[in-house]
Amino acid sequence: MSEDGSRVAVADLSPEQARTELARLADLIARADTAYHGQDAPILDDAAYDALRARNMAIEARFPALRRPDSPSDRVGSAPAEAFGKIRHARRMMSLANGFDAEDIADFVAGIRRFLGLSDDAPLAFTAEPKIDGLSLSLRYENGQLRHAATRGDGETGEDVTANAREIADIPQSLRNAPALLEVRGEVYMAHDDFAALNARQAAQGAKTFANPRNAAAGSLRQLDPAITRARPLRFFAYAWGELSDPLATTQSDAVAQLEKLGFAVNPEMTRCAGLDEMLSTYARIEAQRATLGYDIDGVVYKLDDLALQERLGLRSTTPRWAIAHKFPAELAWTRLDAIEIQVGRTGALSPVARLSPVTVGGVVVSNATLHNEDYIAGRDSKGAPIREGRDIRVGDWVQVYRAGDVIPKIRDVDLSKRPAGSAPYLFPETCPECHSPAIREPGDSVRRCTGGLICPAQAVERLKHFVSRAAFDIEGLGAKQVEAFWRDGWIATPRDIFTLADRFGPGQPRQLKNREGWGETSAKKLFDAIDEKRQISLARFLFALGIRHIGETSAALLASHYGAWPDLRTAMHAAQDEDSAAYADLLSIDGVGPVMARALLAAFQAEGDEIDALADCLTIEKAARPATDSPVAGKTLVFTGTLDRMTRAEAKARAEALGAKVAGSVSAKTDLLIAGPGAGSKAAKAAALGVEVIDEDGWLALIGAA
Repeated sequence: MSEDGSRVAVADLSPEQARTELARLADLIARADTAYHGQDAPILDDAAYDALRARNMAIEARFPALRRPDSPSDRVGSAPAEAFGKIRHARRMMSLANGFDAEDIADFVAGIRRFLGLSDDAPLAFTAEPKIDGLSLSLRYENGQLRHAATRGDGETGEDVTANAREIADIPQSLRNAPALLEVRGEVYMAHDDFAALNARQAAQGAKTFANPRNAAAGSLRQLDPAITRARPLRFFAYAWGELSDPLATTQSDAVAQLEKLGFAVNPEMTRCAGLDEMLSTYARIEAQRATLGYDIDGVVYKLDDLALQERLGLRSTTPRWAIAHKFPAELAWTRLDAIEIQVGRTGALSPVARLSPVTVGGVVVSNATLHNEDYIAGRDSKGAPIREGRDIRVGDWVQVYRAGDVIPKIRDVDLSKRPAGSAPYLFPETCPECHSPAIREPGDSVRRCTGGLICPAQAVERLKHFVSRAAFDIEGLGAKQVEAFWRDGWIATPRDIFTLADRFGPGQPRQLKNREGWGETSAKKLFDAIDEKRQISLARFLFALGIRHIGETSAALLASHYGAWPDLRTAMHAAQDEDSAAYADLLSIDGVGPVMARALLAAFQAEGDEIDALADCLTIEKAARPATDSPVAGKTLVFTGTLDRMTRAEAKARAEALGAKVAGSVSAKTDLLIAGPGAGSKAAKAAALGVEVIDEDGWLALIGAA
């Protein structure tokens, strides 16, 4: 049990643990609010953020005397940025309470009936509209003229973005027949097509691209130069109001209709619902339309339609009692499967990829998802038996996409009721789409593989990309794009060619790298120097870089640790070709090495032994160090994040593994220690949320005795 209570259930917290946990949550939520509202750079996804707020509220409900003066329950948004002028809202801009399932919405409706003293059968109407995932904005009109525009800020005071708001086409500069004083509130957003075009322009100019339309919209509105905002395709939906000199109407639905008459864009999906059943059916309809609306939404907002009843219900500290947001599951979304494409990997595996109509899932725009293999698509194994996770997936289907944390998106379900007439099952190819060699599936294997080997261009290129990847040789300046270009032009065909590149295309040669488009003398020299710097490499990284099937980082480290030196391993691989030999028995004796891995390893050395030897002759392959078992981190799972000043991330990882630790790429409940440098970002926030111990680089060096 964690002493500070971060991993303790609310019901099991002691008062002291609760006090500490409320302090931790207040700090973490405040930092998340600042990152999201003030910097347009979220450090937590919606699900993680909502979970923190829900935990904070539950602890406060159990220990009301421990409620903090800076409780997140009393805050909306974050303080306005200093770069902008400030505007105090005449009427506070509120947040919305969240509901996550039908039961929450039923409780919301029942709570309103209890508060107003209404019977269960008394008529009670609500509006339901998509919850736009953008940036809240308040527009103040005086005598029909736009005077001010302000972000929500902390609810009381917002940022003055009047000059930028005037650049948005959906925002009228003047109104006719409007109340003398009218504050219109709504959401600035960016449509999917406009977002994709903006990111394409940003990438072409070498500028920052955006993770999702919400970040793009917020960043575009909060520019100090209105000319930048003018160049960004922002839009605005009006859905509420603040201070008024005269009422717009007597109901929410009529008031929004009046805003539309005044010239504002309002959401056409807004619906008036007679009760709970209609509210939930509207939610289902809007969720099903999510991928085709053309803009991001993250739920449905319900509001009591009668404005007089809204007034009677009033407000809580940060939310109105008469409205609630019915949130979509943060990690799920429905969209259309537009195509299935086959990618060929470095081991020849044919991997199907779903091409989707773009939809935002967990804060990231998703347009591709893995389909695993042909059985997953068919929903049946090679013998025709149903498989647990598989679906009969067809092009044109409406599919539910799942994404959690850093997990690659995948398809979770298919809506058969929306399957197009005449759709046919997907026929998995039996030949490689790259080299047209037969693609075979061995008994017991779920993956179909190209038999073309190195004559297959996809396999050759992917193996070269793997060879220079971060966990392998990690050659600075030689990334995937450069590998593709050099391979396409015949400059490199095998890993060894990388280390002879300077001899063939360096100074004094008829064709020189410095004369290639996009290169120059300085950049060419840097690449040649970077290649030379990697001629010395550990045995484990060398083995992993070869891209042998079944040999990942962990198994490469096991092999390196067992054999110790390259000459010994090479000799063993030659001797172990005979499965009756002592060398083969020794290979199988390594903990973690089984017959499948052993045969893949030996097959690679048999088929490509000469090429591997020629590559090794270009290098200095270091002997493997024996892992420690008595270090302070032996057996623990570590994660490094941010910038390290005194060693590279690769050096830190190697040092940790030599001390017997396991180094992971992402933070989870299994993480024992996070070493965080400057710019740690979301991993540090997630570690704090999970109660994982966090230390800086100095603390890490002190821990391992290297300070």
